[in-house]
Amino acid sequence: MTTTWAQRRKDRIDDLAAGRSLTSEALRRLRRDPVAIIGAVIVGTFVVIAILSPVIAPHGSAEAFAELQRDLRPGHIPGAQPGFPLGSDQLGRDFFSRMILASQQTLLVGVFATLIGLAAGIVIGTLAGAFGGWVDTLLMRVTDVLLAIPSLLLAISVAALAASPSQTTVIIAVAIVGVPIFARLLRGSMLAQRNSDHVVAATALGVKRPAVVLRHMLPNAIGPVIVQATLTLATSILDAAALSFLGLGDADPARAEWGLMLAQAQTYLDVRPALAFYPALAIIAVALGFTLLGESLREALDPKGRR
Repeated sequence: MTTTWAQRRKDRIDDLAAGRSLTSEALRRLRRDPVAIIGAVIVGTFVVIAILSPVIAPHGSAEAFAELQRDLRPGHIPGAQPGFPLGSDQLGRDFFSRMILASQQTLLVGVFATLIGLAAGIVIGTLAGAFGGWVDTLLMRVTDVLLAIPSLLLAISVAALAASPSQTTVIIAVAIVGVPIFARLLRGSMLAQRNSDHVVAATALGVKRPAVVLRHMLPNAIGPVIVQATLTLATSILDAAALSFLGLGDADPARAEWGLMLAQAQTYLDVRPALAFYPALAIIAVALGFTLLGESLREALDPKGRR
């Protein structure tokens, strides 16, 4: 224990002597953190597969094959065979190709939902934290109402309002879930910046209020929100899969999406459990990767952890 404490103290002294910035020190700590490395490997693998899925997938998501359909019969769905490493789905389509192509849909929904929620949360949090008063009270009471509703229930309620379910409604529903989280977090960071020395100095020099907010307060308060976005990506993927599982996602059965594939597999659990196992495993693995990376990033940027 003494050796570990001494090594940490020596590393801290070296950091101060080298004049390392917060970002460079955080990156150095992330490179030494096995949890961060595991999360980064999972996330990196998922992103690469999702981007290159049209090239990697040997077949289309809606393409059925006679050799697979020939073996389809009540109580039997063909498994792995040459050319089809994961076998067939319930309609004679290549299950491996559908799994690969579904990763792209999951990435699109997760990223767009998180970005929309982040943008709206930044606007709300900035207005509430910078101006205070009745603006802060009004925006935070609305935020409190949204936070009081369980996230999945809120997403289901928003998605159910759409005339017809689609990928767009899923993105909007999941994005709304993340808005109060980002808004509340940024508002707290903005309040901490209001009385800081650089903000007081800028105000005393006659810098206009909008410039103080956008140039001095917001850049110094946005860090924790960006870290939270990494964690929110994991919950966005889970919420999107849940909506598709409940029939509130894209209504096109030909489109490959892990939540929809998991829902369709429920009828065939006693025939071929792998149809549910692989999509569920993919959802869990990707959500775990973003969670591990986000938590490691939060710890790396936390000043209390730098002892």
